[in-house]
Amino acid sequence: MPIHQDSLVVPTTGRGLVEVSAQVARIVAASGVRTGLCVVFCRHTSCSLVIQENADPSARRDLETWLERLAPEGDPRYTHTCEGPDDMPAHLRAAVTKTSESIPVSDGRLVLGTWQGLFLAEHRARPHQRTLVVHVQGE
Repeated sequence: MPIHQDSLVVPTTGRGLVEVSAQVARIVAASGVRTGLCVVFCRHTSCSLVIQENADPSARRDLETWLERLAPEGDPRYTHTCEGPDDMPAHLRAAVTKTSESIPVSDGRLVLGTWQGLFLAEHRARPHQRTLVVHVQGE
């Protein structure tokens, strides 16, 4: 059973969602796997992965707004503040989303729904270089 693994570096401009569907799809195509599973893993604790609507940007904005309400900056109950006021909220937002996503592969392509995209959710305010590990397995 063929296994292919690659890394993907995603530059962010600060807080927000960055679609990575096309980059992951290229890795899947290069893997040679026709039928199987693609697992994408985020190697960080202050960003995450989400499968979200990719047609209407307002869906992404609403998700970002909801996460900000869920884990606001400046909460006096946070004790982990050494890296700035956005650090602990970023960890909390990552904790309620995911560090990995599994997507089926069929005919050598990701099986995402019509309006679905895979996004890296940057939860920190400043830009970062984020690394994703893409693991493709199948036949």
